[in-house]
Amino acid sequence: MSENTVARESSDRVPLTATRAVSVFGISVVGFMTANLVPVMIVALTGGLGLSVTAAGTLMTASLLACAAACLATSRWTARGGRYIVARAGLALTALGFGAAAFIPSVPVVVAGVVLGGLGAGGAVSAGGAALGALRNPDRASGISGFTNRAVVSVVLFVIPVLGAGMGSAFGLLAGLALAALLTTGWLPDRPAPGALPALETSPTAPAAMSSRRTSTAGVGLLACFALWALSEDSLWAVAATMGADQAGLDETGMGLVLSLSTLGGLVASALVGLAGRRLGRTVPLAAALVAGGLLKLLAGTVTDPGWYMVVVIAWNTLYMLSFIYIVAIAAALDASGKWSAPVLGVYLVGSSFAPVFGTSVSAAAGYTALGAVLAGITFVLLIPLLLVSRHSVRTEAARPVPEAGFPQAAIA
Repeated sequence: MSENTVARESSDRVPLTATRAVSVFGISVVGFMTANLVPVMIVALTGGLGLSVTAAGTLMTASLLACAAACLATSRWTARGGRYIVARAGLALTALGFGAAAFIPSVPVVVAGVVLGGLGAGGAVSAGGAALGALRNPDRASGISGFTNRAVVSVVLFVIPVLGAGMGSAFGLLAGLALAALLTTGWLPDRPAPGALPALETSPTAPAAMSSRRTSTAGVGLLACFALWALSEDSLWAVAATMGADQAGLDETGMGLVLSLSTLGGLVASALVGLAGRRLGRTVPLAAALVAGGLLKLLAGTVTDPGWYMVVVIAWNTLYMLSFIYIVAIAAALDASGKWSAPVLGVYLVGSSFAPVFGTSVSAAAGYTALGAVLAGITFVLLIPLLLVSRHSVRTEAARPVPEAGFPQAAIA
């Protein structure tokens, strides 16, 4: 039986409706927005508050680590039924912290606000991730989530310079988005009925691969691999501009074009997965994206022509988004309660937080060619465990019984 057919038997999840889409994807986007707006926020902190670049960077690193810590600390709670409380508290704290940073021009207030805002964002990421696991067709849901993320971030990055990249726009806009997302928390899908999942896992008719122990091992392995994968991906992104300038003679205009087209590539990749859903399968597209992405990392460290460098980086960034979506889909597919999809973005942030220092250190010590080889090697090492977990996630979905009742008419997926 094909992977596509097997996954179609999943049923203890709910269909994606318009209200669920607004809530799940909106809350997730707001929670992860801090990571996407780091460059703009650093500019605001240096220009609007007078902090040094190092101090501003350190503060944003602290905010991201607080976001990751809060996500991981609350992930079990959001998977067990506390997602509404965590989402509301997290979004309220995000609005309060970043709102204070935006409109109270005091260094102690801004420092406290940015860190508290990061903590709140972590709760939103955890709640949104847990709710993602409750949706049917994890591949399509993750694709739409990725598309929404890229689209909203693109709009926000366009609006902030128009308003002026100051404290009010960089932090105030995010505070406003958090308040808007707070109004949608009641639409979050809840976890399956208590006792449904354990009964499925211990059913004598379920495949051996559905054992709770094997699924837990797969989930832990996925989180570990995702953190290491984040380190390898974001290490290349951290040095992409300097590597392009030093090695390929890429100027600022060229790098700006790379950023714009990379965003477009991410939108195309996420839209493709969102529209295709299960028709593409999960394991084969992930394998192709990881292998091609690893080869492109290797090429990025050796290309000296600016035009080809741009092509390589844009293609790599597009495949990065494709891999990211499928890995999140795996986490959602492993457990409908959100046990693994709740912490998955938290571990990504942990790996991402160490990427700048890793990328710059390796390139400074051994050169860009060596960095490309190291990052490609990490990808190829992670390939096998990620594909094994992906196959297990498909079998996990297949063990869910088909529901007797029809789905709501408002379902859009």
